[in-house]
Amino acid sequence: MISMSEVRPGNGWRYLFRGVMVGDGHRPAGKSLRAAQDEAGVPPGVWKGRGLAAVGLKAGDVVTERQAELLLGEGRHPDADRIERERLAEGKSPAQARRATVLGRPIEHNQSPKTDKAKERTPWLGFDLVFRPPPTAHIAWALGDYETRLVLELCQDIARDKTLAWLGEEVAEIRWKGGGKHRARVRDGLIVAVFRHYESRAAESKPLLHDHAVVSIRARRPDDKGTWGNLSADSLMAHIVAADTLYTLYFMEEVSARLGWAWEPREVTPGRRPVMELAGIDQRLIGWQSTRRQQIEDALSVLTANYEKKQGHPPGERAGYALGCQAADQTRSPKRTELLSLTELRERWRDSAIRAYGVDVFDRLAERARAAAAAVWARVRPVVDIALAAVDVVAVVYVMRGAFKRHHLLAEARRHLSYVLRGRPHRPGLDEQIVQAVVDDYTRPVGRGRMMTADLRALYPRDTEDQAVLRPLTRKRSAPPYERARLAAGALAARVNAARRAERLGSRPRPYAVAVPAASRSHPRPFRTGPKAGRLLEPETGVDAVEQTRQTLEAAAAKVAATIQDSRRAREAAHGLRSQPAPAAVPPPHTQQPGVQHTPGRSSGGVA
Repeated sequence: MISMSEVRPGNGWRYLFRGVMVGDGHRPAGKSLRAAQDEAGVPPGVWKGRGLAAVGLKAGDVVTERQAELLLGEGRHPDADRIERERLAEGKSPAQARRATVLGRPIEHNQSPKTDKAKERTPWLGFDLVFRPPPTAHIAWALGDYETRLVLELCQDIARDKTLAWLGEEVAEIRWKGGGKHRARVRDGLIVAVFRHYESRAAESKPLLHDHAVVSIRARRPDDKGTWGNLSADSLMAHIVAADTLYTLYFMEEVSARLGWAWEPREVTPGRRPVMELAGIDQRLIGWQSTRRQQIEDALSVLTANYEKKQGHPPGERAGYALGCQAADQTRSPKRTELLSLTELRERWRDSAIRAYGVDVFDRLAERARAAAAAVWARVRPVVDIALAAVDVVAVVYVMRGAFKRHHLLAEARRHLSYVLRGRPHRPGLDEQIVQAVVDDYTRPVGRGRMMTADLRALYPRDTEDQAVLRPLTRKRSAPPYERARLAAGALAARVNAARRAERLGSRPRPYAVAVPAASRSHPRPFRTGPKAGRLLEPETGVDAVEQTRQTLEAAAAKVAATIQDSRRAREAAHGLRSQPAPAAVPPPHTQQPGVQHTPGRSSGGVA
């Protein structure tokens, strides 16, 4: 999953610089960043993103303390010291030399003084995006062998980088003309500093492979001058759930492709969305690893009960996310002072798991996961049906939200792909194809057109009341929203399947009818009889082709019979014989007379 928090001057910057950059440990004053990272046993941060070229950096470069302070803390060029010295050597004033290093508007200019009419506005420095794989991936990474750990870390790198690339290319917007009222895509992409952590903040250290991706607020506008500005925060925040589902989808695909493992849905809370977990990992280890998660869930249950008592209904998606953040803040424990290397941590985790459940729970972990994956692939057919995916997405989003935007559909489409494919790769653009099918067939705009809602008249053309088919399901307030959403999705999927069956039955031919396509007159095909023969209409006249074929065959048979009768009469006249009655017209072989059923393997003649 992905969580997002803003980085602001003051406490936010100090938390980033003294905590996040050193593995959520404690960095004493005066200790260098690299020394603190070595002591904490975490790797140094690295730069990521297409926007690095604009500031003279490359992907994979180590994040130095001074670069982070300049770019992420002050919104200046990471090589500002050199640029400032060069400007001073050219005769510029200190203020002019410093201004030459600022990317966009100086941060101090973005801060408005506090008055009676307006509150103080604190500028943003960046966004801290935290990428966490599913719990069973943490377990396999912590308790598996050395090769498994390296592969899972590689999968984390690839999934994270692909998601950051999507945010930079498809989502990130920058203020453009008119004081931010108009926005445009960023010119070069994002500038991101990534810091890897290995453990959770729980009082007892537990495995938690996760990355802090600190996105700089600065980005270049798409103009010829290459001016700099600030990213739009609301655009990134609106798409954070869609980014979360994309990251999970990529991570699942990489793990399945490289390790041969499969994924299965696990219901954490009854009636809520399931989470995808690795098949074959002992579920008891999730409770052992998720000490911190259990603390948050305990606090969240109390907050949710208070919310329902006050509001009179369960929290929706947005309120549930806010309550989850509140529960995490309430249960946040102080940082640990004991710092261990990853090798020491893995040894401690293995000893803790053995004491809790015995060595059998993770012995031959990779072999068990591959065996469980084989069972999953034998049971589940990873095929995406666009029509069924579209009705599933629109049903869930409509019941959960009522009115929605495109990014809500995109997030649900990616969840659908995760559930259906179980780690198998998806075709690029398939999620967008599902969303476009929903927008085209099952939605209509509401309000001023910024939002949309479900429109099911394509499935229920005689439905005079808007959404009448789903109203009985959505009014079941005793059930959680997601449970009602699944009921609605099942109803729509049944409707699509019924429509398909009706279409197949409507186009099914009469038994044993003969069909001759009109377009094949110049090159006639062999006649087909039996259940697979189709009923066709002539494109020019719309006449039933079977009836026309019957008439044609009858006329041809009559003509043949007349020719035979004339030649026989001629022979009889030549030999002085008496004329005999003409035989009845017999249809050509391999054809079936209308209305007569032919039984294969038996003669069509009389009884012997």
